[in-house]
Amino acid sequence: MDEKSILDKLIDQTRKKLTPMVVMMCGVAGSGKTTFAQQLEKEGFVRLSIDEEIWTTNGRYGIDFSVEMYEKYKEDAEAKLRDQLVSLIQNKQNVVVDFSFWQRSKRQEYKQLIEYSGGEWILIYLKVHPNDLRERLKIRSKRFDANAAFTITDEILTSFLNGFEVPVGEGEILIEQ
Repeated sequence: MDEKSILDKLIDQTRKKLTPMVVMMCGVAGSGKTTFAQQLEKEGFVRLSIDEEIWTTNGRYGIDFSVEMYEKYKEDAEAKLRDQLVSLIQNKQNVVVDFSFWQRSKRQEYKQLIEYSGGEWILIYLKVHPNDLRERLKIRSKRFDANAAFTITDEILTSFLNGFEVPVGEGEILIEQ
């Protein structure tokens, strides 16, 4: 199924349900998670983004805060957004979580949190060939905003790819690009 068909199906499903839907975006940097999430946001989903939370709260990477503070700010942002996620679910709002969800254990943790809070989850895995990721990231590196706060070098991308735990048998919807 293509990306547009999946978007249409998700939107249609959420309009028919009383239970809030949480879409968990999953993929490596440059896979299109934010673009997909922004489409859902236009349809009424609340979008939660660690990158945007860090930018709003702490400023610009390497300019307003030191590079060494990034991991701490990322942890702080995630904790804040987790609380916000629970609150949104309890208020019957549909949410799209614009994180990378690169670890299987983190995906499982969020699925349990969503269900415990009264929501349903959908895991969208955006799979993109590494060469296409490199090209996308070259283009993205020319921007400087919350969703492109620092350049993803080939070395960083290789590290991301090597550490990424591909979802298999986790109820994921695969979109290959």
